[in-house]
Amino acid sequence: MARLLQAPAKFHPSEWDIANKMQCASTESQKSRSEHMIAESRRLLDEIEKTTQKTQSDVKKKIEQRQEEIKFWKQELDNKLEQIVHETEVLLTFKTRLEKSLESCKEPLVITQKCLLNRQRRAGIDLVHDEVEQELVKEAEILQGVIALLGHTLEQTNEQIRLNRLAKYNLEMDLKDKFTALMIDDYCASLASNTPDTRYADNAVKVEGNFVSSEDWIGFSNINIEKADKQRNNSLALRALIDSILSQTVNDICKQREMVNIAFRNRVKEVKDAKHKLETLLAMVMDETASQEKNIAALKQAIADAEGPVKVAQARLGARNHRPNMELCYDTAHYKLISEVQEFTKNIQRLKDTLAQAETERKGLSRQQLSLEEEIQVKENTLYIDEVLCMQMRECVYINNF
Repeated sequence: MARLLQAPAKFHPSEWDIANKMQCASTESQKSRSEHMIAESRRLLDEIEKTTQKTQSDVKKKIEQRQEEIKFWKQELDNKLEQIVHETEVLLTFKTRLEKSLESCKEPLVITQKCLLNRQRRAGIDLVHDEVEQELVKEAEILQGVIALLGHTLEQTNEQIRLNRLAKYNLEMDLKDKFTALMIDDYCASLASNTPDTRYADNAVKVEGNFVSSEDWIGFSNINIEKADKQRNNSLALRALIDSILSQTVNDICKQREMVNIAFRNRVKEVKDAKHKLETLLAMVMDETASQEKNIAALKQAIADAEGPVKVAQARLGARNHRPNMELCYDTAHYKLISEVQEFTKNIQRLKDTLAQAETERKGLSRQQLSLEEEIQVKENTLYIDEVLCMQMRECVYINNF
């Protein structure tokens, strides 16, 4: 108990002095280190602030450059999109021309086929494989070929329109993505350190596997532009081809149509000429028939008139045959009477033979008249088919130059 109440040990004044000096030295050292740290901190803050400002400025410039780059490619894509849209619209008008041209070929083909079918109704010798039929067959073949060609070209056009629209879709998707990227970069460019509600983004620095390189980014838009250019050039070439096909097919159809019409006109003229000749021959035969009728009547009258003298001669002979005894003499008169009977009988027979020949000729003329009348009817039927049915039917068809 007594030890606990002992007074604490006392330090020597020198120790106290040393302790004070050490405290001062320690404080000065600490103060010096603190001042150095403050200076370093200020220098670091200045450095970081400058670096941050420079980095942010560089990033902002890069973002602005990127914005300009996106705007450039966006403008390029917009131009190509406008071109492909315009080209597709123009190609659609060409498609309409093809469809109308294809439709306009169907009626002429039907009429050509009807003409061929109608001409099968020609009768007799007029059912001939003439120039008209040859040209009609050729016209049908041309029209069928044109329809097939236009149909194939229409299929090509539909496919090209599909490819144009695919290129348009790719451009639109690329433009949509670039518009979104531009909006994002606009937002990024507007951000600053003092922008309110700015938050940390988790894993923002991490580069995902779906990132592409700048070269790939440029190449992607280049490919879309090249594809659009390719399809636009193909479309331009197809339009030139369609123009050429439409022009050539119309020329071919019109040329062949005129060939058929000329053949029809020539054939109608030939048939009319033949009909006119037949009618002339018919009139001549009818005149000859009338003359032959008169001739037959004259022959019959001559035969009737010749019977009187024969009867007289035979009556004389019969009477003289009753002369008595020696008077029944074969005298000159009797001889002359016999000669007269023979002559008259021979003449009557000649008249009858001539009458028979005349009757035969009259029958021949009748048959010829009937044949001519039938042939004229054949020609009239042919003219009705060619001039009325076919030519008038063809006049209602007009080939448009689409």
